[in-house]
Amino acid sequence: MERKSKAAVPCLCLIVFASALAWPSNATLSSHEDFTRRLVAAALERTQHSVRYVSAYVRIPYPGGDVPADTGVCTDEIIRSYRAVGVDLQKEVHEDMLKNFASYPNKRRWLLGHPDSNIDHRRVPNLMVFFQRKGETLPITNHAEDYSPGDLVTWDLGSGVPHIGIVVDRMPNWGRRHMIVHNIGQGPKMEDVLFDWKITGHYRYFGPGL
Repeated sequence: MERKSKAAVPCLCLIVFASALAWPSNATLSSHEDFTRRLVAAALERTQHSVRYVSAYVRIPYPGGDVPADTGVCTDEIIRSYRAVGVDLQKEVHEDMLKNFASYPNKRRWLLGHPDSNIDHRRVPNLMVFFQRKGETLPITNHAEDYSPGDLVTWDLGSGVPHIGIVVDRMPNWGRRHMIVHNIGQGPKMEDVLFDWKITGHYRYFGPGL
């Protein structure tokens, strides 16, 4: 009996150690909560801007580059929201594509043979791959409670046209699901559109190192 008790101690230690690795620390959870609050606030602030929907290819500086502030597409609202909290998706996407270009759809979708820091981060399919690789991929469901503030959602608008928006902490007066900040053509808006189109992706990204 004594031998069994001694043998059980290392096993118990391993279980406790494995559990500690599996669950994020309180400090990590606190950092994630703070980041999410700031990201959501940045997304809501974007709805105060007047932006014309312009999808043209534009050469921009790197890193920290942006198209003219009064223009943009759906991805630019995500990029600008993250940049407001210190995360440069242009830089993060480009660096990952330099190392893992084959993981992205550029070659088969746009017939590109190398990364392009002017446009890669502004394409929804590339952001989907990036968030899968560097963030959390969450379940796609038809339950509103599964979508939390700060989550990123992608849709197929029809005929393979992709779209992206961010879940915020506001709800419509008539419903119990979080609203979305997105730009589908009329500039950045906050709208109750979570289930308006086919959802193709559901992600969470806290930035590098978080």
